[in-house]
Amino acid sequence: IENFFCKLKEFKRIAMRSDKTDHSFSAMIHLAAAVIHSR
Repeated sequence: IENFFCKLKEFKRIAMRSDKTDHSFSAMIHLAAAVIHSR
């Protein structure tokens, strides 16, 4: 889990929490997780 969060911080938009709503933030996390998983 710690490695996942470390990889997740590579995505600037997630690290800075620039999304306005919780729904869009959650969607961005899911999208980033899919990209990480596909690597």
